[in-house]
Amino acid sequence: MRRSCPAIAALLLAPFAAHAADDDAPTYAFGAGAQRMPSWQGAKDQRTQAIPYVDIDLPGVGELSTADGLTLDAIGGEHWHGGAYGNWLWGRTRGDLGPLGGKVASLSPRFQAGGYLEYAFDKRFSVGTHVAHDTDGAGGYAAVYADYQLPDVWYIQHSLEVQVEGMNGPAMRRFFGVRPGEAAALGTSTWRPGAGWQSANVEYDAFVPTSQHTGFALAVSYGRLFGDAGDSPLVRRFGSTRQVTETLAFVYHF
Repeated sequence: MRRSCPAIAALLLAPFAAHAADDDAPTYAFGAGAQRMPSWQGAKDQRTQAIPYVDIDLPGVGELSTADGLTLDAIGGEHWHGGAYGNWLWGRTRGDLGPLGGKVASLSPRFQAGGYLEYAFDKRFSVGTHVAHDTDGAGGYAAVYADYQLPDVWYIQHSLEVQVEGMNGPAMRRFFGVRPGEAAALGTSTWRPGAGWQSANVEYDAFVPTSQHTGFALAVSYGRLFGDAGDSPLVRRFGSTRQVTETLAFVYHF
């Protein structure tokens, strides 16, 4: 069960581990790597940062990962899964904003809590949705996704995921709104976006083993901002609707 979030810069790495002898056996993966990502949601510039890698998958119980946060499976059926969902949502620092620093608000990171529901057609293809709300704020978030595990190439495991994400009004205005004082500093019009879908993303993930217990995990995500998010002066004048994130990590799994 992977729920990647490439449009909100909290997305670190889609979890992958080598085939386990028993598909229902717990898997544990730890490692470290680097990620190149937009400086802030809607930015045209990118930054590179070191990242940790953690993926603990307990079938029938839940998962904890640095990519998708925490899920606790309360349904645990053959096809249906669902329960509690939590994730960390990165904000933007003044340094991330570059020349916009001091002209638009910096945003502190926040923790999201909510729920998810997923249907697995088989071991390769699943669809799902999750909704979450800031635990310290008024932001609400939702996503729908479809994930397909591609046939293995040699020992390489890989998959594709398509995801569409949305925000409520307070969250949309927090990330993409422009208040009167900010508009005056930037020389733009004000912008007060409403609730709606704000991004669509396609992500490719792969795990390339180097031994029985080690390997490289990589992820490449391409996203497009649209709607009120894509029309924000922050994006149209100073950023880009095109959002690309690349991640590479060395992983030890057992």
